Amino acid sequence: MPRRARSILGGYAYHVLNRANGRLRLFRKSADFDAFEQVLQEAHQRVRLRILGYAIMSNHWHFVVWPGRGNHDQVTEFFRWLTHTHTQRWHAHHRTAGMGHVYQGRFKSFPIAADEHLLAVLRYVERNPLRAGLVDAAQKWRWSSLYHRTHHTELGDALLAESPVPLGKLWNNHVNQAQSEVELADIRHSLVRGRPYGRGDWQTKVAKQLGLEHSLRSRGRPRIHFPAADPKNESRPL
Repeated sequence: MPRRARSILGGYAYHVLNRANGRLRLFRKSADFDAFEQVLQEAHQRVRLRILGYAIMSNHWHFVVWPGRGNHDQVTEFFRWLTHTHTQRWHAHHRTAGMGHVYQGRFKSFPIAADEHLLAVLRYVERNPLRAGLVDAAQKWRWSSLYHRTHHTELGDALLAESPVPLGKLWNNHVNQAQSEVELADIRHSLVRGRPYGRGDWQTKVAKQLGLEHSLRSRGRPRIHFPAADPKNESRPL
């Protein structure tokens, strides 16, 4: 029996998302965000996953990562340790041990083509705080890769890897410009379905390689295929 294709293979970039369970607000004050970034730094010291961008919001977070070629378990190992450790410390701080899940479950992800599609997803992630109305310029959100990259922080220097697609000198201006509704819809569709994000031929190839063919199919009930009519007995029951 052939081995099932992995949904995450080293060498591709991925968007990774996880949300709080129910309506839980994970991060209420600056210290909560800072504590998560501390866990993030520890996770990165354990698993040297290349991080291209991220944004931490009040009840969820986004990452764009790029595991090395051949490092097929790197993404899972990194985010498993990150969420597990953050959950333990969150419960310890709030004295809620044994009172339920902090996260909805395993993270969601989708692969991204290393071209303008990667820049679109990075822009989507780093623009999140501005789109939510939390700041008037995306680079002002302290708990994001754009802030650290803009201010050349020590944490940013330690965490962030160079993108395989250059961001360009006007990247901040680009992030602060609104994305088209079509681009947003395409990215959000990939978020919901786990669909590879790229050109059609690349999508098809990667979906087959990673066992994600289902993500390319239209949602809804499958069509009912009726048998062809028998010209000798058109009234035969179906």
